[in-house]
Formats: sequence, C-alpha cells, structure tokens
Amino acid sequence: MLNISENSIEQSINPNKYKSFDKFIAANAAKVLTFWLFLFFILFIVVLFLPWTQNIQSNGVLTALSPQDRPQTINTIIPGRIEKWYVREGQPVRKGDTILFLSEIKDAYFDPSLLRRVETQIEAKESYRDAYEKKTLALDGQINSLEQVLKLKMEQAENKILQGEFKITTDSMEYNAGKNNYDISVAQYNRTKELFEQGLRSKTELEQRELKVQEAQAKLTSTQNKLLISRSELLNAKIEFNNLANEYGEKLSKSESDRYSAVSSIFEADAELMKMRGQFMNYSVRAGFYYVTAPRDGIVTKALKTGIGETVKEGEQLVSIIPQYFNRAVELYIKPMDLPLITIGQQVMLRFDGWPAIVFSGWPGSSFGTFPGRITAIDNFISENGKYRVLISPEEKGKNWPNDLRVGTGANGIAMLKDVPIWYEIWRQLNAFPPDYYKDEVPKKLGEKEKPKTGFSTEKPEMKDDLPKTNIKK
Repeated sequence: MLNISENSIEQSINPNKYKSFDKFIAANAAKVLTFWLFLFFILFIVVLFLPWTQNIQSNGVLTALSPQDRPQTINTIIPGRIEKWYVREGQPVRKGDTILFLSEIKDAYFDPSLLRRVETQIEAKESYRDAYEKKTLALDGQINSLEQVLKLKMEQAENKILQGEFKITTDSMEYNAGKNNYDISVAQYNRTKELFEQGLRSKTELEQRELKVQEAQAKLTSTQNKLLISRSELLNAKIEFNNLANEYGEKLSKSESDRYSAVSSIFEADAELMKMRGQFMNYSVRAGFYYVTAPRDGIVTKALKTGIGETVKEGEQLVSIIPQYFNRAVELYIKPMDLPLITIGQQVMLRFDGWPAIVFSGWPGSSFGTFPGRITAIDNFISENGKYRVLISPEEKGKNWPNDLRVGTGANGIAMLKDVPIWYEIWRQLNAFPPDYYKDEVPKKLGEKEKPKTGFSTEKPEMKDDLPKTNIKK
C-alpha cells in the first residue's frame, strides 16, 4: 500500500470493491490543475471586460459648511483677572450666556464710581457751555442796542449838521446885509464930510453919520462873529459825526470780540463734551466686557485658561466653543493634477472614520457604508499643503449622513469619473496616465453661455438653506 516493494497487488485484488482504496489512490493532478487554470483564465478574461468606474481618492475631515458654524474660540476684549467661571467643559450654552467674569487690572479703571464721576464732569461742562451760550445771547442784545444807539446818534448828528448849515446860511445873509449897511454908512459919511467941508452940512449931521458908521461896523463885526461861530459849530458837528462812528465802532468791535470769544468757548466746550461723552461711552462699553458671553448657541469644548485669579491679556483666547447645530460638509484636499477633473456639483462617495465600510472604489454600487455627497465649492488658490481644498455637502436625496458625526472626524472621499473596462484601467495605471475626463453633452439653449470645463467656476455656487443639519449630542 505504501508502494515500498516493487511487487504490486493490483492484479490480485480488485480495488473498486473496497471504498478505502479510493482514499489512497492518487488522482490525476495534471488534469485538475489544467482545468482550474483554464477556468481561472476564462474568469480573468471576463473580469477584464467588466465596467470599472474611474475615481479620485482623497482624505479630509468633517467641518461646517458655513464659516460661522465652525469651531471658534472666545477671546477677551480687555485685559483682566479671572474671578469666576459660569460654565464647564461640555456644557451647552445659548447666545448671550455668561462664560466667565473678569475684574479690572489697570489702575485707570479701579474707581468703582468712575462712570458717575464722568457724568458729573459732563454735567459741569454742559453748564459751562450754557453759561457761555447765555453770554453770547447777552452780547447779541448789547450789539443790537449799540447799533440802534449808533443809528440814532448818527441821525441826530446829521440833523445837527443840517441845522448848522442852515444857520450858516442865515448868518451869511445877515453878514452880507450888515456889510452892505456898513458900506452905505461909510459912503454917506464920506459925502456928508465933503458937504461939511464945503459948508453945506453941519457938524452935527457929520457926527450923526459917523455914529451910524460905527453902529454899522459894530453890527457887521457882530454878524461876522456870529457867522464864524456857526461855521465852527458846523465843523464841530461834522467832527462829532465822525467821532460817533469811531466811538461806537470801537464799542461794537469790543462787543463782537467778546461774542466771538464766547462762541469760541462754546465750540471748545462742545469739543470737550464730545470727548467726555465718548470717554463715558468707552467706559460703559468696557464695563460690559467684564462679563464674557457666548456669541451664539453651542457647546463649550475646552477651557484654554483655567483657574481663578489668572490674568489674561486683551485678545487672548479663553475658551473654545462649537455650534450645536450646523450644516455639515467634508473638507478634502485634491492634488493639482486632479483639479481639472473636479467640478462643482460632481458626486463624491464618502467613508467616515468610526463607521464600518466595505468599499469597492470602482464599483460604487457594491460598496457598503459609504455616503453620497456633492461638491459645493472649490478653492481658486492652493493651500499650504500644496493641494486645493474642496468642500463636499450632503446629497439632498441620497443616504443621510450619520447624526453622530463630530467636527474633525476623518473622511475618505472618492470622486466618481468615467466608466471604463477593467483592462483599460489596469493599462492606464501601469502607464501612469491620468483618468479620462469627460462631460455629458447637453444641448445649449439659444443665448446660453458655455460653462467652463474646469473646476474653476466663474459663477457663485448656489447655497442651499435646506441642507440637513445635525445635533451634536453631549
């Protein structure tokens, strides 16, 4: 049985009558091997002609679609000292809830009655301004009175000048009359003197004529003096008229100067009031920054500053918070050589860390544990890692993403391209050729512009407000 001896017993015993011999008789291994090799070859040929979906794979993380929904840190606006915490890590908060309380560390703000003192200063400055405003009104009244008095004085001086001119005219007429009377008296005296010398007039008549000459001369001198006085009075009236303009002009200038000084003080008071009110508002706003509040609904994830009594600088990070409800998206990074193959709206299959999946990248229909998504945005500039960032949002009518996904969860994206035979894909991979790029031909409407064939879209992608949201459970 072990074929140790050269003598065989097969001629003496019929092995077909005994089943035990079937277990020890060697089969025809060559025929079996040939059969299976031929079967595998046929199967391999068939598999080579099966359809294979070309794809681009990339790794990324889960994030929020909107920048305002992504994890953020709460910073302090002012420097201070931590006095009390009102939340703990992992606690949900609503917008406006107090996170912690800070106390002041700058000596300029130590006064607890600082706001009241600034209010008192503002009230005093307002009273100061009101006093100057009243002074301005009083000076306006004084200027109006001086202008009215000046007007009356000028009219009075003008009337006086007119009166002086009329009086000079009258005195001139009297002077001329007196001069004529004097000339007549002198002529009569001369004729009477000639007649007296001829003996035709008496000495008495000569003396009478001489007396009339003296009277006429006296009257002429009187009218002349009166005329000179009238001219002097007219000159004085004109001088007084000119002096009125100078006198009241000086008074008006002084009053206007005082008024301008008061107005300037009002403007200075207004400027100081604006400055003090701004300072008061700054103090009021600063007082509101002592309580650090949540900017939106979310969950406190990590306290970046801990303890009581620790001092923080302005702008320093205090605590990180993540929104409780947000529109989810996956952030993938694509190689520059694959970027022309990516377009907005293209379908992507996603696999998330922590969720079991069986993935056949070339047969997406046979994969298990993958979730569909659509490309929402493509960066037009390269990232620091030398790749282009792509945002993937959930498919509206596809399989819903798991509700327990957290921001930062790892994801693997598979962008579906053209369907080709497996033999072509193997040949492409061996030759390091890029995947085939194609677009479905869609008939263009009249006047419709041709869309770009690359991932750089010239139009802003339409953002959906009805994207599925998730609730991060505590």
